[in-house]
Amino acid sequence: MSEIVLHDYWRSSAAYRVRICLNLKGVRYTSVAVNLLEGAQRGEDNRAINPQGLVPTLVVDGHALTQSLAIVDWLEATFPEPAMVSADPLVRSGQLARALVIAADIHPIDNLRVLKRLEQQFGADQRARDDWYRHWAVEGLTALEAMAADTPAGPFLGGAAPDIADLCLVPQLYNARRFDVALDDMPRLRAADAAMAALPAVAAAHPDRVRPA
Repeated sequence: MSEIVLHDYWRSSAAYRVRICLNLKGVRYTSVAVNLLEGAQRGEDNRAINPQGLVPTLVVDGHALTQSLAIVDWLEATFPEPAMVSADPLVRSGQLARALVIAADIHPIDNLRVLKRLEQQFGADQRARDDWYRHWAVEGLTALEAMAADTPAGPFLGGAAPDIADLCLVPQLYNARRFDVALDDMPRLRAADAAMAALPAVAAAHPDRVRPA
């Protein structure tokens, strides 16, 4: 049995994706908190396993795995059930495209370090940073809503079961609500998020459930 340790921050979207995947696949792991607000991610201990100074990092028998979707890929190969991506190449491509709308297009430019850079380099105040966040979140999520209309009937983004896009969606909508992003015109995304929230494995990964005391 492998020793699996997740270096995690309770409110990190990327770490939240990995927690959901671990839970859905029933993988037991130990969590180590890395406080992003205190800058612990840039400390020597974290950089020793994650040269980018980020979270999450999944350490498996001493081997450090970084980048949330790469970690999900390892989990998929190691614990194939339930599957997060399809064996059908066309279906798989669609699943990855929907996931990457969030993981590659929305999340990187709305990340904490980007918001801090807006403040430090350009003098953006809290209102400006929030407007920046909402702009890119709405642009990406609006596109994702349109993409979801071409997938099989729900309740999840890809149809009857959660897939890799759902892993990304839940943390993104959690953050969208924190920043008062309007979601009224995104019924498919809200329905998929609600279906995910109803799963005990997903509920157990929620930031409020894992936040350090």
